[in-house]
Amino acid sequence: MKIKQLTSLFLFLVSCQTQIEKEIYKSENLVIQQVTENTFIHISYLQTQDFGKVACNGMVFIKEGEAMVFDTPTDNATSKELIDWLQNKKKVDIKGVVVTHFHKDCLGGLQEFHKNNIKSYASEKTIAMIKDKSAELPQVTLDLKKNLVLNGEIIRNSYSGEGHTNDNIVSYIPSEKVLFGGCLIKSIGAKKGNLEDANTADWSNTVSKIIKELPNIVHVIPGHGKAGGTELLSYTVELFNQE
Repeated sequence: MKIKQLTSLFLFLVSCQTQIEKEIYKSENLVIQQVTENTFIHISYLQTQDFGKVACNGMVFIKEGEAMVFDTPTDNATSKELIDWLQNKKKVDIKGVVVTHFHKDCLGGLQEFHKNNIKSYASEKTIAMIKDKSAELPQVTLDLKKNLVLNGEIIRNSYSGEGHTNDNIVSYIPSEKVLFGGCLIKSIGAKKGNLEDANTADWSNTVSKIIKELPNIVHVIPGHGKAGGTELLSYTVELFNQE
């Protein structure tokens, strides 16, 4: 085999390593997978009319006894299960939950977080959209020009443009090199999915901006489907370049 082919194979195998998540908790309604030492995916399920039962991803970042959650599970009961796991199993203080856009798979369990006195954050655009839908409102308007900080570690929440919705943000943890892309980012092999509130014309350009703005990403968590590396970003760009 030629050197160029061996190099390509090596890079492919390294890329595959970022796609392996360790399942550390599983029940009928909630799955938790570990991505890095301090980051986890929480998976819950949403029954939809068009796509059936859909697995929905969120993220948890834990640092020295404190945690930040990104998107709630899809309902209050599963959110309670996640909160119980974090507080009783991981023994952490949940400092907040970030809502990345206004759809139910991001905030369906927000009421349970509020019930447990956990502060919630969302962008001004997201809060405006939630008001239109008469849903539970996040408590704090997220200033996207400022970073959140968890025990000294930066959490960068950013808006790069429209895509899945006109308010979709992504959350990046530089210390972990983990991007929570939410529903803006597609898993490998995924179709375009729910386009009810989408801007398909701008979607590729929005994700291309993220690639340029965050060049050190290693792990990418999409809103649905398997996590992986930066190939998920490239796949999403190509998927919507066809528009």
